[in-house]
Amino acid sequence: MKKHLKLIIIISAVIVVVIIYFGYNIYKMVAGFEEMTGKKESVPQQMTDMPPITKGIADWTNWRGPTFDGKSATLGIKTSWENGLEKLWQVDYLCQGKANASWSTPVIQGNRLVVTGRDDDNDLVFCIDAENGKLIWHKSYEADAETSHGPGARATPFIDDNRVYTFSRSGDLACWMLNDGKLLWKTNVKDIGGEEPQWGFSTSPYVFQNKVIVQGGGKALVVAYDKLNGNVIWKSMEGDAGYSTTALITIDNEPKLLIFHAKALSLLNPHNGKEIWSTPWETKYGVNASTPLVNNNLVFITSGYGMGCELLEVNANSFSIKWQNKVIASQHSDPIEIDGYIYGYSGESSGRGGKFKCVEMATGNEMWSTTEISWGTIIYADGYLICFDVKGNLYLVKPNAKEFQKVGEMPKAMVDVTNPAWTAPVVANGKLYLRYLQRLVCFRL
Repeated sequence: MKKHLKLIIIISAVIVVVIIYFGYNIYKMVAGFEEMTGKKESVPQQMTDMPPITKGIADWTNWRGPTFDGKSATLGIKTSWENGLEKLWQVDYLCQGKANASWSTPVIQGNRLVVTGRDDDNDLVFCIDAENGKLIWHKSYEADAETSHGPGARATPFIDDNRVYTFSRSGDLACWMLNDGKLLWKTNVKDIGGEEPQWGFSTSPYVFQNKVIVQGGGKALVVAYDKLNGNVIWKSMEGDAGYSTTALITIDNEPKLLIFHAKALSLLNPHNGKEIWSTPWETKYGVNASTPLVNNNLVFITSGYGMGCELLEVNANSFSIKWQNKVIASQHSDPIEIDGYIYGYSGESSGRGGKFKCVEMATGNEMWSTTEISWGTIIYADGYLICFDVKGNLYLVKPNAKEFQKVGEMPKAMVDVTNPAWTAPVVANGKLYLRYLQRLVCFRL
């Protein structure tokens, strides 16, 4: 009897441990508590003599790059990775405190790199010399923010000439001078009826002509501000904000805006915000997070939670659905189109069960699928895909519609990764930039 009771106690204890383990991991993914680990630094003193602004031949000034398709203009990259890549510099101060996660990617123009961060009470904006990692300027403003997956920004800044725009998870849209960080104006989408989505405002600001455009949700689903003074030019539609950035499509020589919000994909007139059409696309939790992929008059969208993907053919006033399936269901990793084929990740951002795939764009047919590399994010440069997985490993892949072709890898390119490394890689002016929470690393590519 005693042996039987002892066995019951042991089994019960094991069950409790398993429940706690899986419960904690579910909590981390939903509630989102990313504690900073590894090396952490205090914010250094900024330069006393700020260098003049320069421009590079392959700058990366906004989310998904200057051509808005995830493709860098950098040429002549190193393709032999047996000895890894040379690290040029590293900083470890972007996020201060224990759990003030920020996921924003850096943007680069010449010698100016801008990236956002967070401390216990403030949103932080850093301008770093892209050549040597020295701090050019550092600004902050107080902002209340929820802690789900960190209070720091998800949105990537946008450099537009001598100005740079940032958008916080709590809805603050700000314009700064690129040269010295002077704040030109700041506003909040909540002031005009915006409502924060569950995991915070995430759409990267999109500068188009005289406007800077974000999703505000609520009574201001899409808002266009005057980029010079922050005044509202127009606001459009009502509803829940998505987590995706605005994409531009040109139809009959006329630009239009693609807005992937929580419930649908909508096409808007950029001059007045008027909705031209909308097609339903509603996922669990309202998470439409990947940027619409535009190839001439074709638009590809994808979402996770088993939703899948869809290809639309768009004309001036309407659209048709070319195909829809679940071959790619990407939670928040943006695919890339190369020579009529889509390369990208399918699955959830935890990395469990994720696959890297090649899909024929015209038909939606899967060409191949692999689990040889873990779920992550990708960028294209000089004929290759650079894949950064959630564990901090880096891979070089040659696009090939017939087979998966890995040509190089750099295990633990980012060290001390204990939470998923979600921030996408950036390639600008011959350098590769990787960000994980408080850390930003620059490699010679």
